[in-house]
Amino acid sequence: MTDQASPSPYDILFEPVQIGPRTTKNRFYQVPHCNGMGYRDPSAQAAMRRVKAEGGWGVVCTEQVEIHATSDIAPFIELRIWDDQDLPVLARIADAIHEGGALAGIELAHNGMNAPNLYSRETPLGPAHLPVAPDTIAPVQARAMTKADIADLRRWHRTAVRKSVELGYDVIYVYAAHGYSGLHHFLSPRYNQRTDEYGGSVQNRMRLLREILEDTQEEVAGRAAVACRIAVDGEFGVGGVGREDISAVLETVGEVPDLWDFAMGSWEECSLTSRFGAEGSQEQYVAGLKSLTSKPVVGVGRFTSPDEMVRQVRKGILDLIGAARPSIADPFLPNKIRAGRLDKIRECIGCNVCVTGDQTMSVIRCTQNPSMGEEFRRGWHPEKIRVRESKSKVLVVGAGPAGLEAARALGVREYEVTLVEGSRNLGGRVTDESKLPGLSAWGRVRDYRELALEDLSNVEVYRESPMTAGDIEDFGFENVIVATGSEWRRDGVGRWHTTPVPVSQGASVLTPNDLFTGARPAGKKVVVWDDDYYYLGGVVAELLAGEGYDVSIVTTTSQVSPWTQHTFEVGKIQARLIEKGVHRVIDTALVSVEADSVQVADVYTGGLRSLEADSVVMVTARLPREELLNELLPMAADGRLATVRGVGDCWAPGTIAAAVWSGRKAAEEFDAPALPNDAVQFRREVTQLAPAWEFDRSLAYEQ
Repeated sequence: MTDQASPSPYDILFEPVQIGPRTTKNRFYQVPHCNGMGYRDPSAQAAMRRVKAEGGWGVVCTEQVEIHATSDIAPFIELRIWDDQDLPVLARIADAIHEGGALAGIELAHNGMNAPNLYSRETPLGPAHLPVAPDTIAPVQARAMTKADIADLRRWHRTAVRKSVELGYDVIYVYAAHGYSGLHHFLSPRYNQRTDEYGGSVQNRMRLLREILEDTQEEVAGRAAVACRIAVDGEFGVGGVGREDISAVLETVGEVPDLWDFAMGSWEECSLTSRFGAEGSQEQYVAGLKSLTSKPVVGVGRFTSPDEMVRQVRKGILDLIGAARPSIADPFLPNKIRAGRLDKIRECIGCNVCVTGDQTMSVIRCTQNPSMGEEFRRGWHPEKIRVRESKSKVLVVGAGPAGLEAARALGVREYEVTLVEGSRNLGGRVTDESKLPGLSAWGRVRDYRELALEDLSNVEVYRESPMTAGDIEDFGFENVIVATGSEWRRDGVGRWHTTPVPVSQGASVLTPNDLFTGARPAGKKVVVWDDDYYYLGGVVAELLAGEGYDVSIVTTTSQVSPWTQHTFEVGKIQARLIEKGVHRVIDTALVSVEADSVQVADVYTGGLRSLEADSVVMVTARLPREELLNELLPMAADGRLATVRGVGDCWAPGTIAAAVWSGRKAAEEFDAPALPNDAVQFRREVTQLAPAWEFDRSLAYEQ
């Protein structure tokens, strides 16, 4: 990184900001965010946070850290500070952040009624006798906290604060947002139905928050900054935290913490996908709050535009540019802005694949940044990759997301690369899908890599250049990566049907690929058979409804696109389809296709009925375009080619993120010694066994 010699319009973003006793080096602030690693993969998380600090973020925070066994949000995997056994993990993360050059923040949390305590089996605690909320339908209720419980909570939090300071954390959080915090539950009239001094008026409902803030400031005693992350709106259901509540809080305790972190009342609203929210969409909830406190404020908005960041600061909306997803897509975003390398930024596409890591209790991933989550496990880095190990030349066939990433990463390694694409446009499925309603930002996956390839003189790109196995042999290529993508099936085979669906002669059947090339259904009545369960069935239905078709979408599940619960979109998708007039035919399987109708069956009873349909669009499974790969593999086996490898959807259809990751993996492993495939291909951490005497003592009860 080099500083620019002349003034930049973005200099304001690199001004230091005083946060209590600490000073940030700039205004870039990685707010707390989950990652699916938590206590299970501490070194992986430490390495991930360190890379962000290295990339120029002034503050880098942990995710929520459970302060007690009554705050157990299993099955989700977050950090813990239940007792001293957890301290080495937290110390490693703080040390890694400091090594990278940033201040380290820790978000202490008692999850209150959001903690079903399925692992600890402790009784959940909340302001009232209510079912646990909002992330589970577990048959568990929280117990209304007594004054003794409140005293316990204050003591637990204070202990966690003391230990966090001793571990070296610079910013200590008091968490009251997203519906995930007991402090939020006390503040919210939706959950707080108490009639004592902790319920009723907003002054009473904020009492516990005020007490915890004051306890925290007293405990840190100037050794660290105190931040408060608080919900400003957007809560689940009605009757939650509103603008008047937050204004009252700031007017009362606005000067107590050293920093205010304004978040939404639900994580879903805080992390809107690009399909349902533009950059900076939280501004309407945050604007004006800064005037109620003299302390610096941070907020998020999926900020990727430096100009928008500057506007937020100059208009007095924010002091610090908060980010979770943009810091995942490009951990080096601050350094690139400072160096004037804006065209090198991997802009977040707002797909929320990163969120699915936490939601599925698996390691975080990113569509734009395939190194995310692999910093420790595989030694990947978003900006660095080892140089070439030979003078081998590589041919990459197919310029979709996998092929583009493989060519880019190999080019950065300084190999001589030829990338050939059969069509005029680069991007493959990314280019196709970015034309669908709400998905235009997905084109950034192509744009970033296309620009990167233009700067690599050792990579040649040939468009409209279909390749055969004979062509490859004739041109003398020795190393081939095949990234020819996949094709949506036309026969209805997917999750529900593993054999083709009966289709009558004369029936009109289309696939998403047909729609991408401009084909449209015959007639006005269209049935979309969605056996994919991710986003595309719902998007296709929305597209056709917007074009005037009478659309029914049939799915075997109780919601359209149910897997998007992990990307926080499933509710918004249902609302969008209803608004567009799409008929949702749920809990129903398509059985057969006739010329003017489809037969469907109830998934529970098997009862049959007909739906009128002039055309059917199958959104089911995909078949890899593997013909070229299958022709080349024998040529590698008999020595005519040195290496052949399939990547992305050509190898196994999956998400765009999986395709990009596959391309990076091929580039990382090219010319590297191969591990035997019966060996684990990455580093991992295994739980340490407790001392044997504890185990023996537990057995003693059975003797």
